Amino acid sequence: MDENLQEDWLDARLRDETAYIDDAGFTAGVVQKLPARRVRSRYRAAFLIAVTLLGSAIAYRISGGGWFIAEEVTRFTYLPIPAMWLIAAAVTILVMAGGLAAVISKSKSGGRLR
Repeated sequence: MDENLQEDWLDARLRDETAYIDDAGFTAGVVQKLPARRVRSRYRAAFLIAVTLLGSAIAYRISGGGWFIAEEVTRFTYLPIPAMWLIAAAVTILVMAGGLAAVISKSKSGGRLR
């Protein structure tokens, strides 16, 4: 909370102390020459969801109806218990390393964690 107040105070202070530099209308001319902002389509989200569902259905049909998942789960159940524990530990370490990398990346970039 204090960080937000400090940032607001700093922003206000910088705005107040920044002197206006007259550029004889150059900035206004550049802004007028910028291309108009594209209007997003109302149907974009629906289109993306429809394409995703269609792609998923096609992948499901091509993969043989998902039987490869059942076969791999069956093969995994025949592994010895120590092998299952090792695989579970490896996956846990990978997930924790990914989370740690994300936290470190966020803290270095100055982003807030939500």
